[in-house]
Amino acid sequence: MKMRNIAIIAHVDHGKTTLVNSLFSSSGAFRANETLVDRAMDSLAQERERGITILAKTTSVMYKDTKINIVDTPGHADFGGEVERIMHMVDGCLLLVDAFEGTMPQTRFVLKNALENHIKPIVVINKVDRPNANPAKAVDEVLELLIALGAPEDLLDFPIVYTSALNGTSSLSDDISTQTKGMDALFETILREIPEPQCDPDAPFLLQPALVDYNEFVGRIGIGTIRAGKIRVGDTISDYTSPEESRDFKVMKLYTFQGLRRVEVDEVQCGDICAIAGNNALNVGDTLCAPNTYRQMETLRVDEPTLEMEFGTNSSPLRGQDGKFVTARVIEDRLYAEVQRDVSLRYSRIPNTETWIVAGRGELHLSVLIETMRREGYELEVSKPHVIIKEIDGVKCEPYEDLQIDVPDEFVGDIMETLGSRGAIMDDMYAANGQTRLTYVIPSRGLLGFINNFLTLTKGYGIINHTFKEYRPMYAHSVGERNIGVLVSVDKGPATPYSIEKVEEHGTMFITPGTVCYEGMIVGEHRYPVDLSVNVTAAKPQTNVRSSNKDQTVVLKSPRKMTLEACLDYINSDELVEITPTAFRMRKKILSTPDRKKWEAKQRALAENK
Repeated sequence: MKMRNIAIIAHVDHGKTTLVNSLFSSSGAFRANETLVDRAMDSLAQERERGITILAKTTSVMYKDTKINIVDTPGHADFGGEVERIMHMVDGCLLLVDAFEGTMPQTRFVLKNALENHIKPIVVINKVDRPNANPAKAVDEVLELLIALGAPEDLLDFPIVYTSALNGTSSLSDDISTQTKGMDALFETILREIPEPQCDPDAPFLLQPALVDYNEFVGRIGIGTIRAGKIRVGDTISDYTSPEESRDFKVMKLYTFQGLRRVEVDEVQCGDICAIAGNNALNVGDTLCAPNTYRQMETLRVDEPTLEMEFGTNSSPLRGQDGKFVTARVIEDRLYAEVQRDVSLRYSRIPNTETWIVAGRGELHLSVLIETMRREGYELEVSKPHVIIKEIDGVKCEPYEDLQIDVPDEFVGDIMETLGSRGAIMDDMYAANGQTRLTYVIPSRGLLGFINNFLTLTKGYGIINHTFKEYRPMYAHSVGERNIGVLVSVDKGPATPYSIEKVEEHGTMFITPGTVCYEGMIVGEHRYPVDLSVNVTAAKPQTNVRSSNKDQTVVLKSPRKMTLEACLDYINSDELVEITPTAFRMRKKILSTPDRKKWEAKQRALAENK
């Protein structure tokens, strides 16, 4: 069977998953009586809600007599490590670029990965039907990007296909009137430009897992491309981590990918992408080969975590009222299962505690895990994220990121002032048509707590993108802490309209009447840079004197709605977020008001003596 292996790479929201839908429809992968939902490859609930791809997924379609394996990759920087490893599975890629937005920070990152692995890109200019789209400008930006990345000359004359993935149309011209129904223009370009997999069917079996999955019945599942030979269920193969260390195991299950399904098969041919189960110690980058035929394959780099936070068992007075899983044992089991499928995640238990240090690639990476656990019925409490400091040549270094911001001109001053206080260094500034693009290099901790502030500063009109750049010597000043105080409850019970009406004079509330509160819980934001202890549970005193306004309804201001990411952004290092299946609450680490006051006084004294 003829075969092509390709990846779809792009910046967030440039249409990768929607394009896969169009490829499904155009290839006839689904029968007429089958319903193909929007963004069908985004099968996780959070992927559909957030509108992003979190996990790379493999699928395939048949076009004419050729099987085309397609890997849909994540676009967000936190999951960029998967894009890099996927480049080892494929022989070509579709570089998707929005015809309106052009190249973006993550476009540079994914294209750099493709070029480093000598992967030929087909440039797909998507959303050509979007108002104010400029396909020609997008092509010019791709060319400039290729030159900047040092691409070889033969790749500068790249094939281009113009599409509207949402409408399922394509053409080889940037003239929108030439768009025709179907993806034939793209399929034909793939067959013409992307080479068949380089594979020797008569050689001993060889495969290197670029992705891993996990199943509680069969353990770890390695996903990769067969580079030599073929494989059958029941075969014995070797897992080499080094020439001195190998483990023979029997293949329990084999899977290939068809449409939206992972299909169990008995045999997989050379050049195909498959999933192999049977070795629970399998890892990304291992060499799987026929016994006694070890061949050293190039090591796959797994991105190291750059951000960590503490996960602990819930210690609030409301512990155990919502969740099914609240003990340290079940939380640790869940973290173990997660690191089996997510090789960029790390965790370690703090000795003699019910707390773990969990490290990941960024705030989104960790918040997706927290949200997944919450939906599964877990209760836990998490700390403020903080960056991982590395010592390089005896110098303490921290991660820095490339930051790109697009904002209306009127907000530029506030953004520049805020970023300056967070250690950001401006690289470039470009203004056109009332919009300004700012490019910075910023310490990763300078972005902690910034996203929520950014949305407020730009009234929701700003667009922010960032991606890991490198480790640099630490920025000397303290950044990332909230500089405004909070309103902290001093009592336990449901909040009352009577109390909230009095407390909201001091700031902005996060709760509504009836919310169950406890001592030490954060119920609002103070208008001054100091914390204020408040009572939100007191009932209106009852008297036997009839009041003239007795029957008037208390009118309260709308509280600020806090999402999980907003809470993680908001808290300071002396605070936690309590996570339950039905709620998340911000709280102080020290719940007792007198004990917390003593601790704060001690911290102030230490700061003054420095």
